[in-house]
Amino acid sequence: MHTLRLSSNLFRIPISLLPFFNHSKLKHLDCYENEICADIDVPTLTPKFQLRTLDLSGQGDGGVFPKFFYYQHKLEYVDMSNIKMKGEFPHWLIRNNTKLYALHLHNSSLSGPLQLPIHSHVCFSDLDISDNYFNGSIPTEIGVCFPSLNSLNLSGNGLTGGIPSSFGKMSQLTELNLSRNGLTGGIPSSFGKMSQLIKLDLSNNHLSGIIPQELIVGCSSLNELILSNNSLHGQIFPKQANCKELFRLLLDGNQFTGSIPYSIANCTMLAMLEVSDNRLSSSIPGWITNMTFLQILDLSENNFFGNIPSSFGPPFISEVYLSKNRLQGPLMNAFYNCFELTILDLSHNSFTGRVPEWIGNFSKLSYLLFSHNNLEGEIPSQLCNLVQLSLVDLSNNNLSGHVLPCINVASYWLQSHQNASVSSRTQPLQFTIKNVSYYFQGSILDYISGLDLSCNNLTGKIPTEIGNLGKIQVLNLSHNSLTGLIPQSFSNLKQIESLDLSYNNLNGSIPQLTQLNFLAVFSVAHNNLSGKTPERVAQFATFENSSYEGNPFLCGPPLSKSCFSSTLMPRVSEEDKKDHKKDGGFMDMEAFYVSFLTSYAIVLLTIAAVLYVNPYWRRAWFYMIELSLTNLGYFLVDNIPFLFRCY
Repeated sequence: MHTLRLSSNLFRIPISLLPFFNHSKLKHLDCYENEICADIDVPTLTPKFQLRTLDLSGQGDGGVFPKFFYYQHKLEYVDMSNIKMKGEFPHWLIRNNTKLYALHLHNSSLSGPLQLPIHSHVCFSDLDISDNYFNGSIPTEIGVCFPSLNSLNLSGNGLTGGIPSSFGKMSQLTELNLSRNGLTGGIPSSFGKMSQLIKLDLSNNHLSGIIPQELIVGCSSLNELILSNNSLHGQIFPKQANCKELFRLLLDGNQFTGSIPYSIANCTMLAMLEVSDNRLSSSIPGWITNMTFLQILDLSENNFFGNIPSSFGPPFISEVYLSKNRLQGPLMNAFYNCFELTILDLSHNSFTGRVPEWIGNFSKLSYLLFSHNNLEGEIPSQLCNLVQLSLVDLSNNNLSGHVLPCINVASYWLQSHQNASVSSRTQPLQFTIKNVSYYFQGSILDYISGLDLSCNNLTGKIPTEIGNLGKIQVLNLSHNSLTGLIPQSFSNLKQIESLDLSYNNLNGSIPQLTQLNFLAVFSVAHNNLSGKTPERVAQFATFENSSYEGNPFLCGPPLSKSCFSSTLMPRVSEEDKKDHKKDGGFMDMEAFYVSFLTSYAIVLLTIAAVLYVNPYWRRAWFYMIELSLTNLGYFLVDNIPFLFRCY
């Protein structure tokens, strides 16, 4: 038996591999996705096998490195990821196995300094020791020890110091990942000697200094450059660049200043440009439009200013993030021909004018965020053409008019409209849910749907069609001038988690919403609502006074006002359910006039009927009228004599 596959089961496999010791012909053992456990008592036996490949990645607590490894000399591939083990880096394992080309110890709880073998190992090409507890500096001899290294992942450790210059001796290096460590110092210029370097990831460290020009000019085969979340500064790219193969450029979370240099235009294959959260300050260059393959552009959280260039937008762009800058002016024809757009985030700027009607041309658009700008006018009806919308945020603008009854918002599994190797919506989107602003990122966006039109000047009634958005999770219409009743159809919002209708002019009673089992935030405060609050059952038992305050004619718990108080105003007439015109106050004047005239007519008819039936009262009634007329005549003659003077 040369090969034994036990993967993806529920076996408890001892890390010593004692049950397999007698299989002398065993060369390939595959046990990944099982539970690896430590041995309590292992006899001092020597295994008869000489393994070539071993995969124990899965879960469990393996204790210390098993002793059988000391007797193995033909190992080529070892993966023991996600197993809790004690001890330091097993440099002796590489030393004893001269044909070993891959060692994966990701998330294995190893600690201590990173010690390497003394001699060079030309076959070793793949090392992954990410997410452990290694400390100290990266050994300066790593390039000499592993001259043929193709992939190096040291992320998620506690490494300090600089990046050794010996990396420049790795002439065959194709992938280097040093992300999520504690590395300090600058990026050495010796990186420029790596002519075969394809991927360089130094993200999530404490690197400082500038990007060496040698790195950009010398690494002509560089495909991915990821320097995110460090303390790098200066120009984001040297003036001379020779990166025609560069596919992804991630420089976010640093301290770069200045503008976006034209040298990036030489990166003709660039598909992702990410420079967010820096200190860049300039206008957005129009030449970005000519980057044919660009699909993701993130310039957010900088100091870009001025207008967006007219007809701006590469033809295949799918995600645009320009939030939290100082951009201004009308949108005009920007992004007009970007038919592949799925995400457009222009929030937290100073854009003016109307929401452009060309927004309806983006049939694939799923996330539209225009909040915190100075946009005005009505919400364009073309928005109703977008059937794949998941998040719409137009809050904190000066929009007027009515809420669109045809808008469609729903969460669903969003199909990726870009190359999967570029991104799966890795950039975060800021959206307010449950009265708290969160950042949503990656696949979690597939499960979020919301409509936020708060803090505008919207008028009219809430369309009953909004209640048909059965999959929506967030609905915020607060701080507008909406009138009328809360639609009964809101009881259909079965997935709603946050519903805010506060600070409007809504009237009538609160509909029965107690079946909304996922509702966590609810507010109808500061309206003109009347009647009894919803029963305190299910989710409504958790809502306090703040959800209803500012409605003087609401009663019932949690409010202090009892519904049996004599000072309460009656419910609004059912006439409000029709399309009759309101006078804007609390009293229905039309109903008042009708009831007053009806009562007056009834009183007159009652007096006439009594006089007709009773002759005594009838004679007394006419006598009283005759006497009153005689007295009125004498009064007029005595007090106004000039009217009766003879000439």
